[in-house]
Amino acid sequence: SVSLSFFGALGSSYLYGYSLSVVNAPSLFIKTFYNKTWQERYGEPIRADMVTTLWSITVSIFAIGGLLGALCVTLLMKVLGRKGTLLLNNSFAMISALLLALGEKAGSFEMLIIGRFIMGVDSGISLSALPMYLGEIAPRQVRGFIGQFNSILICLGVFTGQVLGLPELLGQEARWNFLFAFQALPALLQLCVLPFLPESPRFLLMERRDEAGAEKAFRDFLGKEDVSKELEEVHAESRAQNTMRMASITELLLNPAVRWQVVTVVVTMACYQLCGLNAIWYYTNGILRDSGFAENVIPYVVLSTGAVETLAAIVSGLVIERVGRRPLLLFGFTAMAFFFGLLTVFLNFQHQYLWMPYLSFICILGVIASFCSGPGGIPFVLTGELFEQSYRPAAFMIAGVVNWLSNFAVGLVFPFMQVSALQTNAFLVFMVVCVLGAVYLHFILPETKNRTFLDISQSFAKINKVPLPDKEMENTSFIQCIFVNKKGLDQLYNRIKLLME
Repeated sequence: SVSLSFFGALGSSYLYGYSLSVVNAPSLFIKTFYNKTWQERYGEPIRADMVTTLWSITVSIFAIGGLLGALCVTLLMKVLGRKGTLLLNNSFAMISALLLALGEKAGSFEMLIIGRFIMGVDSGISLSALPMYLGEIAPRQVRGFIGQFNSILICLGVFTGQVLGLPELLGQEARWNFLFAFQALPALLQLCVLPFLPESPRFLLMERRDEAGAEKAFRDFLGKEDVSKELEEVHAESRAQNTMRMASITELLLNPAVRWQVVTVVVTMACYQLCGLNAIWYYTNGILRDSGFAENVIPYVVLSTGAVETLAAIVSGLVIERVGRRPLLLFGFTAMAFFFGLLTVFLNFQHQYLWMPYLSFICILGVIASFCSGPGGIPFVLTGELFEQSYRPAAFMIAGVVNWLSNFAVGLVFPFMQVSALQTNAFLVFMVVCVLGAVYLHFILPETKNRTFLDISQSFAKINKVPLPDKEMENTSFIQCIFVNKKGLDQLYNRIKLLME
């Protein structure tokens, strides 16, 4: 499952992380290209405000594409399945890489903008399809660990973008288009490997009614012949559901039995973006300059942020099955609030003491490590764990919409917060968000470690004020399930044997 998860994430979440950081190094070169292209087209230099506008569109349209991808993902997964959706998504990454890499040669800044938009669509699809795929293929004993591959590969993608953007590598005026061409490589690799990996067995069994295919997929994923226990777990979840039809967004939002699961996903996804990590990147270079670092040294020091991010995500993946989801989330948000408070104090005094900017940079590393220890990946794991099969696609669509709208809001609002009366005190806003998120999760979120999807769903029954599934009704559904099963008496024998054990 580990190697399968790695290749699943390589062309998906890895590319999302890479896309977040890849635009930083060549930003000045791209603006120069915009100016040159404008001059050639219209015979006059581009206005400074127009360059800023074009650059802002180039960066922010990524989030608009992500929102569109999140809105499309449910339909794609229904038609193509989890694996099929990830395969199709590689075509968006390759088209985007082509447009971004050739935009300069073609003298078209429109190609760069469209390329970023398409890459956003790719990311919007992958951040929903991949966590769902990983959650459904993983045994419950390691579901959190496997799910954290999404976060680990995002961090690794960010770090790769920082490394390749160094002046000695591709961060040069003559090479910046190769930074974008690199996007095609992980997509191409996944396109070669993913067709040989199985489809999600839960999808095959519960949505396609393909028991033979699901049994084979379980055997491939788990590496063992006897998968009757895993099949029975899926059948138990199927029997507990009133319908096998996939729920719509409206049905999910109006169903009182999943009300607090929906609220929890919305809160965790909103906090994932609004907790201020994206805003941290705005301050890092400025703090390093104030610390006395030379301009040509700053890119190498910034690498430490990517390294810390990746290391924290790996450690989180290794301990998540021992510690649990809930403690890691609570620790992450609480620690972020603590470091944001310290950072605000240090920023307000950084011009009075020569050593104060160094403390500010340590706080930045603390915020990044705290984020990646839990809040950076677990919200995607939770979205897959809190819902049964029929609600899961709609839940991921809601999570994706909240994620990308919050992402867009931070990019839109934070620059104004910087120049407003808040200035360095802007981080107090993010501190409040982290505290509120931690308080909510402390009182509402149950631990989901090593529990079946059915158990997790039933743990919300009390707070949702709905009765637990009636055992007699469940047994009735079981009898009905036996008679409609294609394997007839053989299936009946296997089920009775499992119940006797």
